[in-house]
Amino acid sequence: MTYRLCLVSALALASTPALAQNAPAADTAWTLQDAIGDPDNLEVSGSARVRYEALHNQFRPALDRNDDLVTLRFTLAARYDAGPVEVGAELQDSRAYFGDTGSSVGTGEVNAFELIQAYVAADLGQPFGAGSEAKLTAGRFTMDLGSRRLVGRNNFRNATNAFTGVRLDAKGAGGKLTAFVTMPQQRLPSDKASILDNEVEWDHEGTDLLFWGAFGSFSKLMGGADLEAYFYGLDEDDRPGVATRDRRLYTPGFRLVRAPAKGQADYELEYAHQFGSISDSTAVNAPRRDVSANFAHAALGYRFDAKWQPRVALEYDFASGDGSGRDYGRFDSLYGPRRSDFGPTGIYGPLGRSNIHAPGVRVEAAPSRLLDGFVSYRALWLDSASDSFANTGVRDPSGRAGRFAGHQVEGRVRYWFVKDLLRLDSGAAVLFDGPFLRDAANAPRSGDTLYGYVDLTATF
Repeated sequence: MTYRLCLVSALALASTPALAQNAPAADTAWTLQDAIGDPDNLEVSGSARVRYEALHNQFRPALDRNDDLVTLRFTLAARYDAGPVEVGAELQDSRAYFGDTGSSVGTGEVNAFELIQAYVAADLGQPFGAGSEAKLTAGRFTMDLGSRRLVGRNNFRNATNAFTGVRLDAKGAGGKLTAFVTMPQQRLPSDKASILDNEVEWDHEGTDLLFWGAFGSFSKLMGGADLEAYFYGLDEDDRPGVATRDRRLYTPGFRLVRAPAKGQADYELEYAHQFGSISDSTAVNAPRRDVSANFAHAALGYRFDAKWQPRVALEYDFASGDGSGRDYGRFDSLYGPRRSDFGPTGIYGPLGRSNIHAPGVRVEAAPSRLLDGFVSYRALWLDSASDSFANTGVRDPSGRAGRFAGHQVEGRVRYWFVKDLLRLDSGAAVLFDGPFLRDAANAPRSGDTLYGYVDLTATF
């Protein structure tokens, strides 16, 4: 394990600014689109990524103390535009190697040979007046809505969220609107043995799990800021062989954001409330509880007018946990990626939008069009001392372990060896355990967690 961590560190050093700025980089990238003669009505693209990641001092209960994994991800996408009708498809092959039964590897890392998009879209013309646009999409597709904190396509994670259903996208002078009714893909296989074998199985989709809602955005309001508002619904039922907590979750929210710009302050505020009902367990006759949960993100930053484009930001994230009250209080982050706010996921990923208070600071820089990076720090508390902390699985039902979980420090450096074709991404994180992560009833007491990764992505 030690030599593997050293390997990650050495590869990460290879992408530091001093070395990366001296490396040659080509100006143009070869693509599949070029290979087929770049026709006007057909677009094809693909990608290949290989990643090595290693973890020392596991924070999750009942798993091996040390873990490492190699993941591979390949995509191939095509889109044909026939005027008023568009047809698209995308195949993604996500696999993992060198995991074992004591690893945290799961459906987030393995989803072999899956058609994540296969859709038909119709141009509806200008239904809301001159200059308006509307498109109706039916089939299987991915979605990125707003900040992507509740609905988004996963990039860092090896496997992604996708949905089957219908989606309406409309655009007018006043803003944009997306409305959808879908059946989320439930990734298969889900048993550990099949995951470790990278078995190919078509993902499940059905009316036992429905995800629907609407998202609207309005640009350049309130001092140049953008305003977004949304309402999402999730309806879950059991299906043969799979017992669930029968979630009925309804999540209204809003986001106000002013994008970073040189020599200017920027800010972001997002809040969502969650209500509905949930069963206490997956048992058929389990009692039901009302849901009342909340999530918030706030950030205030400034980007300096300098060549390296440095930006400093203060950040705060909150998501409620389940306490001793009558209502169920643990926030469900639905289909939102976590990497942008909380650090690497993969075999790491202790932080998420459940039972957490996380103030922090972030420093970013982009010295050139080929190189960028950041470092960030978070202090970590639980919202509810008796609920499990974020995504760790660590819980102290008595609450005696307290609410202070510890600290996280992370950093990332990315470098394009060939712009838009070949990119190196390397990073590391340290989770310093506080009293809760040391003293909770099921805490592994393994010490501070060290994590590192390096990956290489070719886009063509």
